[in-house]
Amino acid sequence: MNEPNDSGIVADLAYHFALRQPDATALIYNDRVTSYANLDRHTRQIANALATLGVRRHDRIGYLGKNSDLYLELLFGACFAGVVLVPLNWRLAPPEIDAIIADAGIETLFVGPVFGAVAASLGSAATLRCISLDGAGDAWPDFIAWRDARSPDDAASPAEAEDTVLQIYTSGTTGAAKGVELSNRNVLALLAAGVAGGVADVRPDDVVLMCMPASHVAGTMVGLFGLGRGSTVVVMAEFDPAALIEIIPRLRVTWLVLVPAAILFLVQHPAAATADLRSVRTLAYGASPIAEALVEQARAVFPNAGLWHLYGLTEASGGGTILPPEAHDPVFGKLRSCGKPYPGFELRIVDPEGQPVPAGTVGEIVLRSPTVMKGYWNNPEATRSAFAPGGWLRTGDAAWMDDDGYVFVHDRVKDMIVSGAENVYPAEVENALFGHPAIADVAVIGVPDPRWGEAVKAIVVPRPGSNISADEVIAHARGRIAGFKLPKSVEFIDALPRNATGKVLRRVLRAPYWEGRDREVN
Repeated sequence: MNEPNDSGIVADLAYHFALRQPDATALIYNDRVTSYANLDRHTRQIANALATLGVRRHDRIGYLGKNSDLYLELLFGACFAGVVLVPLNWRLAPPEIDAIIADAGIETLFVGPVFGAVAASLGSAATLRCISLDGAGDAWPDFIAWRDARSPDDAASPAEAEDTVLQIYTSGTTGAAKGVELSNRNVLALLAAGVAGGVADVRPDDVVLMCMPASHVAGTMVGLFGLGRGSTVVVMAEFDPAALIEIIPRLRVTWLVLVPAAILFLVQHPAAATADLRSVRTLAYGASPIAEALVEQARAVFPNAGLWHLYGLTEASGGGTILPPEAHDPVFGKLRSCGKPYPGFELRIVDPEGQPVPAGTVGEIVLRSPTVMKGYWNNPEATRSAFAPGGWLRTGDAAWMDDDGYVFVHDRVKDMIVSGAENVYPAEVENALFGHPAIADVAVIGVPDPRWGEAVKAIVVPRPGSNISADEVIAHARGRIAGFKLPKSVEFIDALPRNATGKVLRRVLRAPYWEGRDREVN
């Protein structure tokens, strides 16, 4: 196989390498090592086990847990059976998880370790069929025993290239999560584009590290980049700088993706200065821009690594643009750019009417590529509004393009805040705060933060005669929304600036905090 998309479905990747290199290591998770032959065997066993449960083609199943090798096995098995996997963000509050389970129609939930109590507390728990991974719940069937009770034989795959394989939820400006439907064709097209663009041109002797959350498109795609090329994929439950510094030299990791906040935590760790991270030859980063000083620090810690900046979004399977290592040279003058489109992608910067704007002019990024989603699950209105005429995906990101075709992100059209690579939409936080009896009005903005890139800030108008503190504001939201969405700071003012139609002028609120910066993302 020269390219990873010459098969029709994602699960065929396991079969391909089971034939070519059956004894090669596919997955490492703690002390558990899985060969490509066993990955293919497990894929077929899981497909049969799902059928025994009565899970049918196109049904949605959920995964609630941190990263695991068993998550990737489940993804392959579900794909083989034509079943859609919904990886749930374990950082969400239970009501948010319940809302996704209801929207997707999930009846079977696979629960990772330490999340048994969370799953049992869900409002939907009484109607869910739960399966335990690595001891998540004693009352539920154990995943490995459930899997191994089925034969790999006679597992006929009904899946097709256009079938949805992943449904990843991303929040919207209204505060309601939307399920992005990614097909086999979408996912495999991204793997092919990554290879063609150079960033994912990994080999069977490479060791790929998956440490970003599987509930984010980049986390899952990292695992598939490795498995799609016959590499060994090392799975970490979550990013931990100390553990990462130990794992990289021990397992000779060669390829990984981190968000800039994770790179910052890693280079600031006391052990980083003496760590031997010379095995890494590719360090890709994305989800937010990176400070130039941090690039230099990363180069010092990863002396043999080429740095790649990746810009993309869930609705395009994580694809968009790439900035290769040579463009990271300060002499080149493109370090603040997110690069050029992947091979096979079309990208334009357009005005509000959808017309291309001249070089150097700020407009909205629109994309057209084979990686672009099928649509938002069960939400035709949102799907229609996501696309411009001609099949162009509206990204909601404002940017400009230079004369050489390099894209520079300027601002976010949709007011989204990116904090530590988590997407936070103001409306979600505002909705959680408005119920406090002492709050008359509130607006939420992103402000610069040296560790997280941006931090959530609430601008609150108190009700006359009330007395409310910043701590009370934050406490009111806690339990209603995920912890990473909570305001990190609160400012009290007399009135919010609004235009003639009553819309809050967020740019006016943001201006004092972003003064002196040439772009309004950090």
